[in-house]
Amino acid sequence: VIAVFSGGPWGHWTWPEMCPKGSYTSSISFKVETPQGVMEDDMALNGIRLCCSHSRDPSGGNTAESQSGRWGRWSEVAHLVGFALLVEVPQRGLLSNEVATTSAHFACSDGHILEGPGSIWGQWGGWSAQCPRAVCGTETWQDPAQGLKSDDTALNDLNELFCC
Repeated sequence: VIAVFSGGPWGHWTWPEMCPKGSYTSSISFKVETPQGVMEDDMALNGIRLCCSHSRDPSGGNTAESQSGRWGRWSEVAHLVGFALLVEVPQRGLLSNEVATTSAHFACSDGHILEGPGSIWGQWGGWSAQCPRAVCGTETWQDPAQGLKSDDTALNDLNELFCC
């Protein structure tokens, strides 16, 4: 298991979701809401989906996705072995818009660094350790929808990526 400790404070841990036995994460996709504008509720990163396969062919068809928020669209996929999160610290003001985790970096086995298509808000936390082979599961910290006229933050933390 690899982890970082820089996520947002709202929500709760969801269930761990694993690739099927004998497979690993061949790519990743992000669910991101674009900025909504002044006086609107921004969420940024809403979910992370791992695409699983039994070989380097990413068309395996299986996914591992710990709970995701309902806002945003899924990005294209990319390969990974480690990660870091971009997190906006709590604003705690009367009219502030809490956002929490806004994007993520993922280290690839070929040395490339992939940046999720999230926002630019926040500060980068430290890097996780790297999986020796591959990633095969994930668990996220999700803030459930708060209701009309409330401040939603959606994905607050990526607790762990499970190595296989």
